[in-house]
Amino acid sequence: MPNGEFAARKLLRQRKHQRMLKKPLKRRKLKLKQRYDPMGTVPMAKALVLQKVAVEQKQPHSGMIKGVKAQLIKNHKVVGAFVPGDGSINFIDEHDEVTIVGMGGSQRGQMGCIPGWKYKVIAVNGTDIQQIRKGKKEKPKR
Repeated sequence: MPNGEFAARKLLRQRKHQRMLKKPLKRRKLKLKQRYDPMGTVPMAKALVLQKVAVEQKQPHSGMIKGVKAQLIKNHKVVGAFVPGDGSINFIDEHDEVTIVGMGGSQRGQMGCIPGWKYKVIAVNGTDIQQIRKGKKEKPKR
């Protein structure tokens, strides 16, 4: 480690280099989330439903996971979104406007046994999907 009268510059450069080796700081400095995440830096976004899909769960679970392929309104990128709740998929039709949020997997990843989906649906046409499912609210027509 340099020490002396003219060592400050080298110490600063070494410290910056060591900090850039840390993943969260590097992602923030290089703005990687804005570049590679379809939603960008926002926590939730609106999208139009293109089709309803069902995919098999990953091992060791079995069953069909219901979801939608949705096109984001802000940048027209297509993402897959999980529809939580039993029978919730029946309240979503094609061309509905849904609000999607990240599911919270670590390092921009998927959650649990759901293969490759990073987002989930929380609202249909501006109304909470759980309240529609329980019968407390009616889905608005577009």
